[in-house]
Amino acid sequence: MPSQSAARALCADSVSPCDLACATPGTSRRALDLLHGLANAAPMRIALAQLNPTVGDLAGNRRLVEEAAQEAIRQGADLLVCPELVLCGYPPMDLLERDGFVESQWAELETLRVCSENIAIALGIAASTDRRGPQRLNNSAVLLASGRVAGRQAKTLLPTYDVFDERRYFVPSEKSEPLLLSVDGMRIGLTICEDAWCQQLGYPMDPLGELAEAGVDVILNLSASPWHAGKNEQRRRLFSELAREHRVPIAFVNQVGGNDELIFDGGSFVMNAQGEEILSLAHFETDLQIVDLEEATPRPAPVMEPAHELERGLVLGIRDYFQKQALPPRAVVGLSGGIDSAVTAHLAVEALGADAVLGILMPGPFSSDHSVEDALSLSRNLGIESRTVDIQPLYREFIRVFADLFGEKEDYGLAGQNIQSRLRGATLMAVSNAENRLVLATGNKSELSLGYCTLYGDMIGGLAVLGDVYKGDVYALARFANRDGERIPLSSIEKP
Repeated sequence: MPSQSAARALCADSVSPCDLACATPGTSRRALDLLHGLANAAPMRIALAQLNPTVGDLAGNRRLVEEAAQEAIRQGADLLVCPELVLCGYPPMDLLERDGFVESQWAELETLRVCSENIAIALGIAASTDRRGPQRLNNSAVLLASGRVAGRQAKTLLPTYDVFDERRYFVPSEKSEPLLLSVDGMRIGLTICEDAWCQQLGYPMDPLGELAEAGVDVILNLSASPWHAGKNEQRRRLFSELAREHRVPIAFVNQVGGNDELIFDGGSFVMNAQGEEILSLAHFETDLQIVDLEEATPRPAPVMEPAHELERGLVLGIRDYFQKQALPPRAVVGLSGGIDSAVTAHLAVEALGADAVLGILMPGPFSSDHSVEDALSLSRNLGIESRTVDIQPLYREFIRVFADLFGEKEDYGLAGQNIQSRLRGATLMAVSNAENRLVLATGNKSELSLGYCTLYGDMIGGLAVLGDVYKGDVYALARFANRDGERIPLSSIEKP
């Protein structure tokens, strides 16, 4: 084993695409010493950085890693672990095919090598391979240490189901044997997200199990695992079982943040070799925490009430939808007095603040008096501005037009009823255009699934906040919103 000073002399002065594509050839089942206290005088301290990258913002994402590295160094960590594809953001999709996009990561990685002089860094990037043809990228985990690329592990299992389409962009790892790396004398195995889900999803390969058999002291799982209700507990059960089965600690480091229709909840954790949780990071917010595997004691994460978890996820999704697109934090919601629009407005206030949310009341021929009063009560409870637009004159004009189109009738049925909704949609879009506000649609998943909604009417909006929330869960959100006092009017909750 070379001494630290001799090994440092072998380090490259810079990081290049060639370094990354060709790093550590022939290193399977061989530990690469990463030059940080090789005498192993003290237990290694691992920092988990739960970051919120923006897809495509390469420089901004690199700064997130830099800031995390500086904080980890300040807290005395030896190794920093960041999420999957953190430099480009997940999912990058067709940005990967844009000329120069993948190559631009090298400049950002070059900057990060300075940080790795003082702390080893494991992070996810899209890396070029030696292959020819349209598919030439790996979804990779890279280990930086002492200013160089000390190791790279490509993702083996590429999900192509549900929200995932990784085989469109990436090729799997072609390594026949697992790659072992060493930091401070501790043998480390790198895995990426799906590589840990082989048993759960029935894959024939088991990258995590192969690392465990090769003899690692800890397995790192760099993830960008999208959230849905109950995903939290599902992950914890899986990784607890894996750690206990293979008798090796596992650190799961997840991305956090909203990316359009996807929400990432963070919730990173570390399981010891007995399958006990010894470190838990926050849910739905960025976080950085340190763990010493030899000294940590079991401390399971507190269980979050389902409605609380759902509210926090939706609030994060709204906030990041505005922030990551650099939209002005100005939302408008059509308030009908019903529970869907009330919950949407409440969530918008939680995400953006009351001053950023405008409620528009649009009473029409099919509106009841109590609907208007419920909408006004909601506005007062939330502290938001409200305006009332009487759409009945517009509705009467449409009825006159219908008479010319279809002949005089007492009732124009569905056509007449839907005009009320469409007039509301047109009014909301006029406010959006005139005041640079984003319309938040209020329809829920049950209505959308059954077609119980009006095209170009109540489906109007730039973001469907409740578009993946069933009606029953909308009621649960409303009751949770009122846990400390009435925000959603009780009459909106109790009405048929």
